[in-house]
Amino acid sequence: AEAQEVLFQGWKPDAETHAQCEATSPANGSVPDTEAIIRIPARMIPMIREACDAVERAQLR
Repeated sequence: AEAQEVLFQGWKPDAETHAQCEATSPANGSVPDTEAIIRIPARMIPMIREACDAVERAQLR
């Protein structure tokens, strides 16, 4: 069975960006060791939407 997940690959943020993300995250705190902040170019937004739509369509079948 598939995990029903979408995986992202991106660049690691610099220390300043990482700290800013943690300070403004809705989670209010540090990123857990099991998670990561990644940088994805804005030009990838249409591809991300398409991937999310594909997962949703698969779940409706």
